[in-house]
Amino acid sequence: MGNAATKNLALIAIGGNSLIKDDLHKDVASQYEAICETATHIADIIEKGYDVVITHGNGPQVGFILRRSEIAQAVEGLHPIPLVSCGADIQGALGYQIQQAMDNEFRKRGMDRIAVSLVTQVVVGRNDPAFGKPAKPIGSFYADDVIRTVRAEHPDWVMVNDSGRGWRRVVASPEPEEILETKVVQDLLEKKYCVVAAGGGGIPVLRGEDGFLEGVDAVVDKDFASSLLASSIGADVLIISTGVPKVCLDYGKPSQKSLDRVTAAELKRYAAEGHFAPGSMLPKIEAVLRFVERGGREAVITNPESLGDAIQGKNGTHIVTG
Repeated sequence: MGNAATKNLALIAIGGNSLIKDDLHKDVASQYEAICETATHIADIIEKGYDVVITHGNGPQVGFILRRSEIAQAVEGLHPIPLVSCGADIQGALGYQIQQAMDNEFRKRGMDRIAVSLVTQVVVGRNDPAFGKPAKPIGSFYADDVIRTVRAEHPDWVMVNDSGRGWRRVVASPEPEEILETKVVQDLLEKKYCVVAAGGGGIPVLRGEDGFLEGVDAVVDKDFASSLLASSIGADVLIISTGVPKVCLDYGKPSQKSLDRVTAAELKRYAAEGHFAPGSMLPKIEAVLRFVERGGREAVITNPESLGDAIQGKNGTHIVTG
């Protein structure tokens, strides 16, 4: 498997939460600093001979935009911004920052490369059961001592505890069925562009019987969309960047054990045993399994600073067919 334009094609998925280091660094400038750090590691991979497609999450960021819209409506009577438009807004904003950071890194290294961001739509099913069961976390984390107040102020919100990190709002997250701009991504890769695509999981759209498209209020899981795009473009490697260098069994317990190289069958068994938290590591596990089972050569889960070592097999958790 592999793209005809390149011997080694990697899709690298950056987590939206990884762009926010802590509560004191939520602002746009701080997020750009985090992106610039990640850009250095992605450039390392490109220097090793890989062509790269970059995707990114947007969970916290799309929640911020939606909250600003709600405040503006309540205070000034401005029109509300639909969730789907919030996702499109942040796809452009983060895409711009990643594109700029990559271009600056290329210039520093004298690399003859250009990054380009692509507004990307993702088809979802009109009758997807996710629309009746909101489950995708967005926006800020809320501590236990304020959750009653939040619920009182927003009775229409569905709130869940996100892997012990705090309470977050959840929205519908339907399955991605098709990445509409796949051919455009392939064309750009053939011209040796570094492509930023499917940001935030892509903009969710419905296709009518007449073939026409319409946006729908939802957030597609970034890891699932990245897995689908990686398969669609014939990527050799899918790399999902997260907050830890390796996937662990019994995470946070005295018996914690990191995984170096596992087969898809082994990883599927660990998932069935409940080792991975829903809404956190589990979607990443499911995404890499889908990629490998669809014929991908290898998938890797690691943190941003380990990307360069991980592509050489020196770090990260590597998932293979086995």
